[in-house]
Amino acid sequence: MGVVYHTNYLIWCEMGRTELIRSLTGRSYADMEREGIALAVSELSVRYHGAARYDNLVRVHTALTEVRSRSVTFDYTISHAESGARLASARTVLVSLDATGRPATLPAELRRQMSGGA
Repeated sequence: MGVVYHTNYLIWCEMGRTELIRSLTGRSYADMEREGIALAVSELSVRYHGAARYDNLVRVHTALTEVRSRSVTFDYTISHAESGARLASARTVLVSLDATGRPATLPAELRRQMSGGA
């Protein structure tokens, strides 16, 4: 069909989210995991406004819109890089988990660093 498969938009959101986390905290998501901090997607919504075509350049704008004691919320806008046409808007909520996979409080320092983006 010549259009980008719909799940690729989720990958682009993840890329935007991990880069925003890196810019806010000064460390990669892999570094956070090594420190025992895990964030798991608990909610996801996507609205498709248009189709990216193969070989289109896209731009992902990611915003951290809420930081809570155990969760963070990100909003995304994916657009065609050249025309600026909006292709998709999305939102994810990530919950902090401990080593056993149970919800846990985000470390205060991480909440402080991330709140600079909310």
